[in-house]
Amino acid sequence: MDGNFADMMAGIGAAARAAAAELAYASAERKHAALIGAAQYVWERRDEIIAANAKDMAFGVAKGLSPAMLDRLKLDEGRIRGIVDGLRAVAEQKDPVGEVIAEWDRPTGLHIQRVRTPLGVVGVIYESRPNVTADAGALCLKAGNAVILRGGSESFHSSTVIHACMVQGLRAAGLPEAAVQLVPTRDRGMVEAMLRAVEWIDVIVPRGGKGLVGLVQREARVPVFAHLEGICHIYADGDADLEKARRVVINAKTRRTGICGAAECLLIDRRFWETHGGVLVTDLLERGVEVRAEGDLLTVPGTVAAEEGDFGCEFLDMIIAAKIVDGVDGAIAHIRRYGSQHTESILTENDATAARFFQRLDSAILMRNASTQFADGGEFGMGAEIGIATGKLHARGPVGAEQLTSFKYLVTGDGTIRS
Repeated sequence: MDGNFADMMAGIGAAARAAAAELAYASAERKHAALIGAAQYVWERRDEIIAANAKDMAFGVAKGLSPAMLDRLKLDEGRIRGIVDGLRAVAEQKDPVGEVIAEWDRPTGLHIQRVRTPLGVVGVIYESRPNVTADAGALCLKAGNAVILRGGSESFHSSTVIHACMVQGLRAAGLPEAAVQLVPTRDRGMVEAMLRAVEWIDVIVPRGGKGLVGLVQREARVPVFAHLEGICHIYADGDADLEKARRVVINAKTRRTGICGAAECLLIDRRFWETHGGVLVTDLLERGVEVRAEGDLLTVPGTVAAEEGDFGCEFLDMIIAAKIVDGVDGAIAHIRRYGSQHTESILTENDATAARFFQRLDSAILMRNASTQFADGGEFGMGAEIGIATGKLHARGPVGAEQLTSFKYLVTGDGTIRS
């Protein structure tokens, strides 16, 4: 690793460690004030943010980003309002730090408490989405963590202004400005430096495409919260309500195609097909979705033949794979083979079938009669999310402020000794 990046990482890391030590005992009121202040500054500086975003959009176009990636990058007044609302929502949440998770007494006379405590320093490496600068900064601060943000080269200008607003909020609340730091370079050398920074960073959260997340998971020496891909399935059961199914499938695929919660595969129970035909497929085709189908679904006009690689593919585009399966067990078998353990939805009015789907799949998020686009920390009531975790250690699903804490044991005796 280049010595310059190592030196930069050491400087940023030492400042983050010092800030984290102070944040660990910062009052809920000060953290609340910092987030409300940041929200105010983001709104006041929205014209500056939009102007910076225009530079990023031009850079993204020149770089050849896909329409879906450009959509992730774009900010307008409505999306800035969303950033502001997210900051305020996180501010108003209950402070998780110091919460007593459990407590009990022992026959020896000891009283034991398990109490939430910050993780320390969180590193976030992300692509395209400048709103992550605010979301990640807010959630880490709420949980008493310092955060080091390495935004994508595409969002550099937007993230810089949003970060400045976060710092203004910290300063106004009397909290250390190094609590939220943005790596001041586009050079990818700092990504490598962060992945190796075991002395300074307690956990890394990557937000981006398969290439970035795969790199982080392969190369990181620091623990990682991440999902590699969002290969989300939606299964229309034979006992699905037709109108609910039509509404949910369209939303799951087309609301925003470039997010990790977008449906990438439609599974249709043979009984549904025999009763309703290809109505779900036709609905998608009419809205401009390319349906890559196999078997009987190819009889629906407008479909194209799927290739093996289409099942298990994260398209992030107006494309979906589709096939007929034999009941819920057929759907479960397909998802186990091709899924990424992110989000799956079953459309059914049959409680027993839904229970079987929930019990026998182990994705981070399982839904019934709801769009996979709800796979989002804000929609879960977390205010925002720092990412979705599909691993099974520590955090799983949307990672909000509570998931950015660990715990410690507080043990109280009265001159108690062990026999």
